[in-house]
Amino acid sequence: MKSKSLLGNIGVQVVIAMIIGALVGFIMGESASVFAPLGTIFIHLIKMLVIPLVLVSIISGAASLGDSPSAGKIGIGTFGFFIVTSGIAVVLALVMGNLFQPGAGVDFTAHSSPDLMEVTKEHGALPGVMDTFIGMIPTNVFESLNGGNILQILVFSIFFGIALTKVKGDGAKPILAALNTVVDAFVWMINCVMIIAPIGVFGLMADSVGTFGFDALEVVFKLFAVFVAAILIYGFIFFPLVVQLFSRASARQFISAMKKPQVMALSTASSMATLPVNMETCEEDLKVSKATTAFVLPLGATINMSGNAIYYGLVAMFFAQMYNVDLSMTAYAAIIFTSTLGAIGQAGVPGPSFLVVAVLLAAGIPIDGLPLLFALDRVFDMIRTALNITGDAACALIMDKYTEVEVKADSEHSLS
Repeated sequence: MKSKSLLGNIGVQVVIAMIIGALVGFIMGESASVFAPLGTIFIHLIKMLVIPLVLVSIISGAASLGDSPSAGKIGIGTFGFFIVTSGIAVVLALVMGNLFQPGAGVDFTAHSSPDLMEVTKEHGALPGVMDTFIGMIPTNVFESLNGGNILQILVFSIFFGIALTKVKGDGAKPILAALNTVVDAFVWMINCVMIIAPIGVFGLMADSVGTFGFDALEVVFKLFAVFVAAILIYGFIFFPLVVQLFSRASARQFISAMKKPQVMALSTASSMATLPVNMETCEEDLKVSKATTAFVLPLGATINMSGNAIYYGLVAMFFAQMYNVDLSMTAYAAIIFTSTLGAIGQAGVPGPSFLVVAVLLAAGIPIDGLPLLFALDRVFDMIRTALNITGDAACALIMDKYTEVEVKADSEHSLS
């Protein structure tokens, strides 16, 4: 009975699928790409649902908070939390990189690809701060939805959600009720898609290992080991400590409750796909108010990427050591700034982290070895996503404590 229950756990199924996929990829070689469509279908199903889910969740959350003093407080607090924790994550990465020297004695020259380098340079350019803020404002919201521009959708959704609270009388209540119903429907749809997660992960792993082999994993094993260590420190020491000090939950409660969404994040490598599970965990297990959950978690799934920040910082140190680049304080400052900004701007869906190029270029570090890391990005992405959603939940817990009175009062007001 216990064995049957264990096999029914999606996390166990995904691990088994990864192992089988890796073996199939190793045996079949490049011909294992025949299984790639399985992974592509799975990712497309996720992307099909997450854009409208973010739209309605943010509108609903902003509407729940927008007519109370908590709106500004929770908004500023959430943004501040994400920026500060992402910055600290980069600093941790730089310290770990200096301490363990993951790039020492490694040579990626043979793996460089001129064609791919042109692509990474083109996609890796990081806009200026003002350009980033201007680019967040949509000129055509339907175009933003069609193009999947998460940040522009976010801005419109918050603005529209607050606007609903300013409608006189009870005119907005049916719309808010409908939005909540739509959110529930999307949660059901995503849970259905998660049933095929093991099949999708099998296809992705078979294709990746079949194309690049286990040699690729060997070359970056030290970087991977240091990366995992940094993720564990941040996810199981830093965030639980912050929760213990600044929320009503204990570190032990937090770690225990986060197991389910973390497994889902590992399965999908997508903060967006994990959003429904994370919302359910925060509301039911950690007792975060629905209004806070609906506002903070979709926002965090979009802009809170502490795991990405650690990855960017470590990769910068890795290549700097590999090419014997002596980093100045200015270069370190550039790494911290671009990693933090890049992490916040990274979409919450799986895919190659082209923004790491911007970090390297800003610090004057060669980018010749990046194609190999892009090929293995899925492995890194699964782990850093688990940290990203952990930070989202930690922020929701903290914001719920410091805005508890206002949120509860507003929720009662909206239901009356």
